[in-house]
Amino acid sequence: MLTYLIRRVLILIPVWLGIITLTFLMRAVVPGDPVENMFFGKGGDPKVIQNIRVEMGLDKPLYEQYIKYILDVSHGDLGKSILTRRPVIDEIGDRYLKTITLAFSSLVVALVVGLALGILAALFKDSIIDTGTTILALVGLSMPAFWLGLLFINLFAVQLRWISLIGPPDFAHLILPSLTLGLIYAAVLMRLVRSSLLEVLNQDYIRTARSKGLATRLVMVRHALKNALIPVVTILGLQFGALLGGAFVVENVFVWPGVGQLIVNAINQRDFPIIQGIVLLVATTYVLVNLAVDLLYHLLDPRINAGKGAH
Repeated sequence: MLTYLIRRVLILIPVWLGIITLTFLMRAVVPGDPVENMFFGKGGDPKVIQNIRVEMGLDKPLYEQYIKYILDVSHGDLGKSILTRRPVIDEIGDRYLKTITLAFSSLVVALVVGLALGILAALFKDSIIDTGTTILALVGLSMPAFWLGLLFINLFAVQLRWISLIGPPDFAHLILPSLTLGLIYAAVLMRLVRSSLLEVLNQDYIRTARSKGLATRLVMVRHALKNALIPVVTILGLQFGALLGGAFVVENVFVWPGVGQLIVNAINQRDFPIIQGIVLLVATTYVLVNLAVDLLYHLLDPRINAGKGAH
């Protein structure tokens, strides 16, 4: 296991360098000068623009900028915002933690609801329960996150007044955004759990366990569920990027103070260091989550070729 972990971490080094290179090229391929683009049409002082360019190292050759960017990022320095002149890590830090909190809270909702409904649908195959959960899954897959969020706001915050959307971003304000995002991804997991569990339940060793008189609950817990979860773990890693993207949308619907609104403002204001910082953090998080998924995948079934991982 330790050898596998070391090998996976070593593989991540060129991946991370590739991420850094792509985020650097985001700024390099944009036509014109990033600082001048931000001040376009605003009558910026040429001296101020030049000072910012020098401070950001934009007056240097591209290869020198690239080397400096890699060294800075490796030391945790993501540069300064062109607009506020504050360090990017300070601008993003707390907001990104709130986005990650929302994403993982939504993941918990998706796992609980998706696993529960998927198991029920598999146990009661072709029954009204199976049909009902299938309809719910189709509705969840078809409904945009922002629309479900607006429905929840109207129902729980406006009509029933169970939850207030005004005030500091505490646990109560996390409930509706987490439900909105989590229920949509629960639909994906539910269908996957159902199909995977039905496939496992038809295996010979499951029939043997049942023929020995083991209760259905014991067969599910001891034999079927563990093997059925392997493809679920795989899809979790692949879906986490989409979950983060969905979090950006949901944040704007519920005014959750994550990086969703920050990156929208940064794009509108052409604040490239902020955009680069957010993209770099999101990509790094996605890579680390997939590393965790690979390790969990290997733990669930050590027979799987460790060199292939979860992908």
